[in-house]
Amino acid sequence: MNNIELENIAKNLIETTEFAGRKSIELRKQGLKTIIKPDNSPVTNGDLEVNKILTEKIESLTPNIPIISEETVDLKKENNLKTFWLLDPIDGTKEYIAGKDEYTINAALVLDCVPTIGLLGAPKKNRLFYSYGKNNSYMIEDGNTTKLNCKKKTTQGKVFAVSGAEKPSSQILEVLKKHKVESFTPMHSSYKFCVIATGEFDFYAAKERAYEWDYAAGHAIAESAGAIITTLDHHPFKYGKSDYKNLSLMIKRNEILDA
Repeated sequence: MNNIELENIAKNLIETTEFAGRKSIELRKQGLKTIIKPDNSPVTNGDLEVNKILTEKIESLTPNIPIISEETVDLKKENNLKTFWLLDPIDGTKEYIAGKDEYTINAALVLDCVPTIGLLGAPKKNRLFYSYGKNNSYMIEDGNTTKLNCKKKTTQGKVFAVSGAEKPSSQILEVLKKHKVESFTPMHSSYKFCVIATGEFDFYAAKERAYEWDYAAGHAIAESAGAIITTLDHHPFKYGKSDYKNLSLMIKRNEILDA
């Protein structure tokens, strides 16, 4: 798939992702219907409706590429796909249910185990991020489109991190210390990838956790903007694993943060 094809697919999904975001807000205002899945995580009618909206559009654009969604995947079946879509209709469902603004809508096209297109909507923050290929990462905010390049917006000479937990584990605290992190801010969705792409934060590290659909869209956006993404032991972070489970993760805004 060439870059023009990637661009067309990504741009054709912008309006759909924006619509899905508006729908998620509308359903939240009406009062969500929530059930608990077998893994004890919540799913709402908002998750399911966003999943339907994204799936229908993606099927029309790329009918021959399989779609793997958090809400429909059969984890008992071993994955052997290398090219496929990954959807997390609402990442941060607990935040969504609580009426907070960090939840995100996520779609990523993985080509040969690499996330190559990413769309990530943050409806309550009025931001939508998308990317295709290399050096083509963008943010739409209040109708204005900005190309992202991870250019630092925080205090020069200081390193600011995002964290998936209020109290990071001792292993992650050691990684933060090694990279001279000044302070960290907890965030509970894939939005953390995007604030590194914008340059608002510099660093993120996580132990093995969650599934590939939680990371893929944000990964595509941050890496296309120039971020360096690896495992904690500096190996490439690949997709298409048999059980979809994530490895450890480290995101650096740029190579200056190497330690």
